[in-house]
Amino acid sequence: MKHCVVIGGGVVGLTTAWALLERGHGVTLVEREAEVAQGASRANGGQLSYRYVSPLADAGVPLKAVRWLLDPDGPLRFKPEASWAQWSWLMAFLRNCRGPVNRRATERLLALGAYSQTSFARLQAEAQLDAIALRAPGKLVVYRKPAEFARVAARVNGSGVEQALSHDECVALEPALADTEATLAGGIFTPGEAVADCHAFCAELHARLHQHEGFRGRLGAAVNGFLRDGQGGVRGVRTTEGDVPADATILAAGLHSRTLAATAGVELPIYPLKGYSLTAPIEDAHRPPEVSVTDFEKKILYARIGQELRVAAMVDLVGDDLSLDGGRLASLQRSVRATFPNAADYDRATPWAGLRPATPSGAPILGASGQPGLWLNVGHGALGFTFSFGTANIVAELVSGNTSPLPLDGLTL
Repeated sequence: MKHCVVIGGGVVGLTTAWALLERGHGVTLVEREAEVAQGASRANGGQLSYRYVSPLADAGVPLKAVRWLLDPDGPLRFKPEASWAQWSWLMAFLRNCRGPVNRRATERLLALGAYSQTSFARLQAEAQLDAIALRAPGKLVVYRKPAEFARVAARVNGSGVEQALSHDECVALEPALADTEATLAGGIFTPGEAVADCHAFCAELHARLHQHEGFRGRLGAAVNGFLRDGQGGVRGVRTTEGDVPADATILAAGLHSRTLAATAGVELPIYPLKGYSLTAPIEDAHRPPEVSVTDFEKKILYARIGQELRVAAMVDLVGDDLSLDGGRLASLQRSVRATFPNAADYDRATPWAGLRPATPSGAPILGASGQPGLWLNVGHGALGFTFSFGTANIVAELVSGNTSPLPLDGLTL
């Protein structure tokens, strides 16, 4: 049995701690904030999209990006920086914007998504987390452009899982779409996809972790360096609340992982993709979508989480900027009021912005860091909630000296 330090109290760090405890290790979780799930896990989209995992980098994206940048309400914003991290990430992203590369990446992420779905079911059966607003209504991706819909529908017909639906069939499946101002060409429905409250999940799982005798939690303890042995291996962490020795140190701190890894001589190809969300209360008079809905062209997703509607959108490449941009929030309000005008009380919506730690390929980075004793579970982008259960088990197996349950091609540093 090893003693492990997990750095990061978001959904990736917490699920990693759980997976290590399951395998008999002792775990100290170190989180710099006073509470868990204060970063990208706080108010994200809430969708568990195990089958809708195609990376952002694809053959048509560079041309689409130009159009998005010219659209005041487009999903993309870009602020050039005098930063090697930004430009090197963009160059690597463009290298991934090729059809064959995207298809290979999608295949490996679909396998990871399926494994993560099974891993979540096992965790939920054992932990019995009740107050996370978990539902499995399925996911509907709606398309506005007939040509785009026809292309996707031709690919999914006969797949046996996804279903291509006409406009009328979309409205029959999700009656709230009858209120939209948009003319929809159709949609792709995937049964079984789920939604849940990621923040509530993290809080409940953290409480369950504290019931385990092998767990220790250190909140409000910022990591400022690593303990090293005589051979240069990592043997724990230095924090503002004291040193924590460990046999294995797992980095799962979202975007902050990039800075911490650099202090150990490890360069992580991670860049923040800033996203926004609105959380709007649902009253009796409202008609929210019950199915999880993604607007493909607008890149906006809608998920009913309990008595609230979570709306998440936008990819802003603006560095480590967490400010709430009034123009972007106004743009999001215009879009959601046009698409689901009667779904929730948007006047009382709570805005939020988060930084999603993304790799150029869209795949997380798992396993060995190249520094003995330091392991990685980072770079999940917008799919941290979805992939966290699977990646936690993969990393826990590797730390335990076992082989990965999935091939790691494309998923390592």
